[in-house]
Amino acid sequence: MFKTQSVLPILAGVLVLQVTQRPALFAQTPQSPAAAYAAGTAPTPDPRRPPVSRPGAYTLAQILDLARSKNPTLLAAEQNLRAVRAQELQAGVRVNPSLTANGTDVTEGASAVTPYNYTVQVSRLFERGDKRHWRLDDARATTAQTQAQLNDTIRQTNLAVKQAFTHMLIAKEALELASASLKDFRHEVDIASDRYKAGDLGKLDYERLDLQLGSLESDESNDIVNLRQASDQLQTLIGIATPGADFDVTGDIIPPLVTQTQEALVQAGLDNRPDYAAAKFAVTAAEANARLAVANGTTDPTLEAEYDRSGTENSAGFSVNIPLRIFDRNQGNKETARFQATGSQFAQTAARNQVVSDIDQAWIGYTQAKRLSDRFGEHYLDESHDVLSIAQFAFEHGGIALIDYLDALRDARSSTNDALNAYQQTWLAIHQLSAASATEVVP
Repeated sequence: MFKTQSVLPILAGVLVLQVTQRPALFAQTPQSPAAAYAAGTAPTPDPRRPPVSRPGAYTLAQILDLARSKNPTLLAAEQNLRAVRAQELQAGVRVNPSLTANGTDVTEGASAVTPYNYTVQVSRLFERGDKRHWRLDDARATTAQTQAQLNDTIRQTNLAVKQAFTHMLIAKEALELASASLKDFRHEVDIASDRYKAGDLGKLDYERLDLQLGSLESDESNDIVNLRQASDQLQTLIGIATPGADFDVTGDIIPPLVTQTQEALVQAGLDNRPDYAAAKFAVTAAEANARLAVANGTTDPTLEAEYDRSGTENSAGFSVNIPLRIFDRNQGNKETARFQATGSQFAQTAARNQVVSDIDQAWIGYTQAKRLSDRFGEHYLDESHDVLSIAQFAFEHGGIALIDYLDALRDARSSTNDALNAYQQTWLAIHQLSAASATEVVP
């Protein structure tokens, strides 16, 4: 990763030269000149330190609470659940009886020839086949499925919030590091300018140093844009209508270790994933709908009672109206419901397989990202700092060419960016594991 093979022999010569020229100095301290120089310089920007946050900055837990209570998508899904649950009331309604009353020959006075005639009828349709029971079963299963779908929307929204939070936090860290690096290098260029004016540094070397400012300024500008975009995205997810520039978050940069095993996460996903639960409720709803289709094919009799009065004569009667099922007018609906029930079982299997696949993908992403982030945190970042410090010392004391120092500078910047990316990918993999298993793998 680092171009140290061409630099180290020269550095060794510089260090030997410094030791032989100043033996008295080095008799007083065991440090080499390069080590002493590195110890005396300002601390190098370290991506392992969390970025500075404003007072009142939001934590991830606070952001998730805000999203749960103010995200418009979640609020809309909750209203949809209430609307679906209201259909349970509609499914449970019973058939009302009908009352009919009429009178004839009432425009003239009553007589033996033209008596008043009154008729009162009461009728009611009686549902057979347990239709109301299956309607309620279907409606309740649909409500349970919609509830699971709402929970899945919450799960996906939480994942989006966590990802946006991570992007913003890493963007904050990147901007802080870029600004610190730019400030330090500006100071380096100012020193080089003094050396150039004093004749201690050539014009070409000075201008090549000065040109590096453009790259660092570009990094800072890009990081400003990335931070604002990540902030706007996160604010939108928590229901803020107009994103503001003073919005801030705080959190750890170094990702923690996931203690659960992959097998435990798979079982947790099968137990807790709301989309898998929704698929199982869909099977229940489809089966209830199939039974309702069969019930709807049964005939419903209508019973009617009638009272008649004509003059002084009274009479009463009743009738029964039963449709004849010579032809089954519901056979198409029965077949449709049967195929839908079978299809829902395949969808349940697909949902189960997706749970296992999601966790497997998230797990391999986490293990590789965590291995790389640990390697940067425990080795590469410190090594790049050492190489840059020694190269800077050697360049300022004439031990290496400018190109070697610039190579070390670029390698240090690359290591910092790669470390930040590794930390970000590890956090994203952790969030993906939490979403895939429907549990918080990091409390």
